[in-house]
This record gives sequence, C-alpha cells and structure tokens, in this order.
Amino acid sequence: MAGPPLPPGSTLGILGGGQLGRMLSQAASRLGFNVVILDPEENSPAGRVSQGQIVAAYDNPTALGVLGRTCQAVTFEFENVPAASVERLVEGGAVVAPGPMALAVAQDRVDEKTFLNGVGATTVDFAAVDSLDDLLAALDRLGAPALLKTRREGYDGKGQIWVRSAKMAADAWHAIGKQPAILEARADFVRELSVIAARGRDGKIAVYPLGENIHKGGVLKTTVAPAAVDARTEKRAKAIAKAILEGLDYVGVLGVELFDLGEGKLLVNEIAPRVHNTGHWTQDGCVCDQFEQHIRAIAGWPLGPTAAHTRVEMTNLLGDEVDQWKTLAPKADARLHLYGKAEARPGRKMGHVNRVKPL
Repeated sequence: MAGPPLPPGSTLGILGGGQLGRMLSQAASRLGFNVVILDPEENSPAGRVSQGQIVAAYDNPTALGVLGRTCQAVTFEFENVPAASVERLVEGGAVVAPGPMALAVAQDRVDEKTFLNGVGATTVDFAAVDSLDDLLAALDRLGAPALLKTRREGYDGKGQIWVRSAKMAADAWHAIGKQPAILEARADFVRELSVIAARGRDGKIAVYPLGENIHKGGVLKTTVAPAAVDARTEKRAKAIAKAILEGLDYVGVLGVELFDLGEGKLLVNEIAPRVHNTGHWTQDGCVCDQFEQHIRAIAGWPLGPTAAHTRVEMTNLLGDEVDQWKTLAPKADARLHLYGKAEARPGRKMGHVNRVKPL
C-alpha cells in the first residue's frame, strides 16, 4: 500500500456493522475521519455512530461499487466477509487493508494452519477431513481426544466438537453437518494467551503486551493484561506475531491466540485478521488502543505506543449480563463499553467492562 497518509476528513469504509465496527468507527471519528458502514442489518450498532450506512449484502456489487468510490480506504470487522467481495473492491481500485490474502487464509482453518507452520508459527498437528473415512484415519494418526472443526466459518465454539474415541467419529461427523473439516490434535497447554499486534503501511510493527484469557462455554469470558509471563514467552510471542504479519504482507491490527505450553513454548491456536476481543483491554490500559491503532495503520499514519499504563481485567457481558450496567456504573474502577444491541440473546456479546488496577 503506497501513497501519502490519509488526512483528517477522509472517508473510511468498514465491512460489518457489529460491535467491532462500532468501536473502529468511534476511534476513526476521534481522529477526524468520516466512516461509512456496509452491513445488511438496518440501523446496525456501527451504523448508528457513523456518517452513514449502506444497507446491503456483503457481496452486492452495486453496494461494493459505491463503497469503493466513496471511501479512501476500506477495512472489515470480521473475517467471514466474502473474500470475493474484498477482491472485487481491490479490482475496482479501492484501497483495502488488510488485503484479500489475509482474509482468505483466515477463512479456511487448513489453509491457516498450513500458512502458520510455513512461517515458523507452530500449531498443533492437524489433518484435513473431507469424509468419515478421512476422520477415522486422522484419529488413528493424531490420537483421541481430538477437536473436529468445520474448515470455514464457526466462531465462539460453534462448528466444532471433541471426538473422544473412534466410536464417536460418525456422530461427530454428522454433528458438524458432514462439512469439509479439520481435525486438531489435543494441546497439553497450561493456559491460553493472546497477542495483539499491528503493522503499518511502511512495514513497521507494534506489539501490545500479552493477555491471559479464560473461556466459558467456548466463548471468551475474561482477559487479564498485561499477562504474567516471563521474558522468554514474551519474546517468542512477539516473534510469532512479526512472522505472521510479514508473511501476509499485512496492514492493520491482528489478533493471535496462543497455547502456552510453559518454558517459553507457544503454539498458535488461530489468528484473526482484525481487531480482537482479547484486545479490548487496550481501550483503558494503553494510550493508543487497538481500534485507533487499526485506523492509524490503514490510513497510513504512524503506529501509536503499545505500552500498558494500567493493569486491566476485561470481562465480556453476555446476554442479560448487560443489565449489570446498573451496578457497574457507580464503580470507580469499572469502565463500561456497551454495544447498543437491541436484543440480549443468551450468549450474545452485548458489551464489556474493563476493570482497571495499578500495574
């Protein structure tokens, strides 16, 4: 991505109108940018805080043409946007960051793990699964229990099932809809960590301190950052992030989920080519949070500082937990971030709270 930095007053486009798009739009507004959202849902959370919203499907060619002509740079808030849509924007002359390669790699779990191992970011052992026979052969090689996931889509624990023995194989294959899949060997890890990193148009890289994550029911519940890690672990995580960013010729913020095996040994669980739930702590723990960092990167601005000035415990508010705002709002150490979603369905991310503590 060449060209001068985009000046304030430029228009940025975001594919996706959920909470990540909302917080990206808010960060862009602080820097003086205008934002246009493309999302099929009318009155989306991001659309309500932006200059405008195009209400259309992500693959609508007319909508993509308008977005590309209107915006000086386009990004996306989630990785299930059709890669073909991003390619169409690029072919039409739009500046899109991250680019189509990052999106395509992250959308297919087999391609993702193949890429990661290719750049030295080691993962668990895995096998592609396209049939029940493939699954049985993979179980024989990788052992059980092993985790079966659909190759594409699926998030927050959806589209995956543990296969605890060969006897479960047929039921597991049916449970994921007999879709192309990946079988992942079990990782004997101590805890899950994550690292949020960014790469600018000029190739410079900025990495935030690691976070330690706790999941509940396959959904992230809490991130504590900066995580208590030794220098060897921190160094390895930063090297992994750098290898991924450079391998994808990436521009923007990237989330990397890691299995901590202890003694500085890390395996990559998965990557997200976007701002990430485990980076929400940066909103109240850093001078430049992950959302501003992403906007800086795609606009060609210098990357901001990533050092933590405060220890943060980020907790997702799921479903009717959002009603806790009444008790959280008076607390001096709690910073509320609510997403403006109308319906509090069970397990739906409605907001998060950052509890700040001295380092």
